[in-house]
Order: sequence, then C-alpha cells, then structure tokens
Amino acid sequence: MKGDNRLSRMLHVLIHLGQQDSPTTSELMARMLNTNPVVVRRTMAGLREKGFVRADRGHGGGWTLTRALDRITLLDVYRAIDEPAIFALGMAEDTPRCLVEQAVNAALEGELRSARELLLKRFEGITLATLTKDFEKRARKHAHAKAHCPA
Repeated sequence: MKGDNRLSRMLHVLIHLGQQDSPTTSELMARMLNTNPVVVRRTMAGLREKGFVRADRGHGGGWTLTRALDRITLLDVYRAIDEPAIFALGMAEDTPRCLVEQAVNAALEGELRSARELLLKRFEGITLATLTKDFEKRARKHAHAKAHCPA
C-alpha cells in the first residue's frame, strides 16, 4: 500500500516558498516534487482556502505565502489538506457479530485513536519555522549545495 505523502510534500513546498522573494509557479513546484502541476494546484487549493498561500495568475504570477512560517503549524497544514489517514491499519469486519473480532477492534480502535490524538497534539507545537531552522542548519553543513531539489 502506497502511503499518502501530501503532508510531506506541502510542508516541502511551503518551506521553499518561505525562502523565495518572488512567486513560485505550479510548474516549478511540480518539478521539485516530481509530479504534475495540476496535482500541485489541487493540493495547494486547501492551503489557499485556509489563508496560508495565495495564487496570482498571469506573467510573473505564482504562489506566495500569506502568513509567516512561524505562524503555520504542521497541524494547520494537515487540516488544510483534508486530514489524510495517519495510520494504514484497518479493522477486520469479516464477522461483526464475532465477540473476538469485536474485542480486537475495540482495543485497536482505542489505541489508534490515542496515538492519533498524541501525534496531532505534537503537530500543533511544531511550526514551519522550526523545520526551516533545521533545513538552514543542514544547508550550512553542506554550503556547496542548495536544497537538492530538481527545480
């Protein structure tokens, strides 16, 4: 099963946008992420609706941040991309009247819910500025390299 990488990709894009002085096109972002510009625009739409970015059309247009990276958390971005499933584990539903299946599902559901709540609480405490500081620290160690993105 392939994982949902939208959160990682949008964090990546937002940090790049935070490093830019001018708008960035969907085409450039798509090259960075090795995907299609339509996919970028579709995913960025949620971020635009939440007020984190804006898109300007035409020559010289593209995507820009509308909020500082220290005012955007991982939780904000997670919510803006429609809260994808965090865990790939699912419950068995083959024999819903089976008491063993019910006990197993109850235990798994409870623990997965607790783990999800803990993770989202941690997401709330991490800003994109924190991720940017880590990127900048890595960049200083590799001064000869940029961000190593294809674009």
